[in-house]
Amino acid sequence: MPKMKSHSGTKKRLKRTGTGLLVRKSTFGGHLMSHKTPKQNRQQRRSEVVDASDVKRIKHQVPYL
Repeated sequence: MPKMKSHSGTKKRLKRTGTGLLVRKSTFGGHLMSHKTPKQNRQQRRSEVVDASDVKRIKHQVPYL
């Protein structure tokens, strides 16, 4: 059986942690930062763990991650 292809966009946006969780960049932190509070801007720098309800869909997109 041939290998499955990974979704290139998803592959670039996610990483797997040492414990096997998926990590992504925080949302709403790409642009238009001037009207957001300094606290919001600081919190955008952190990465977030992908929610458990999304993991099944992402594993289908990126089977080898």
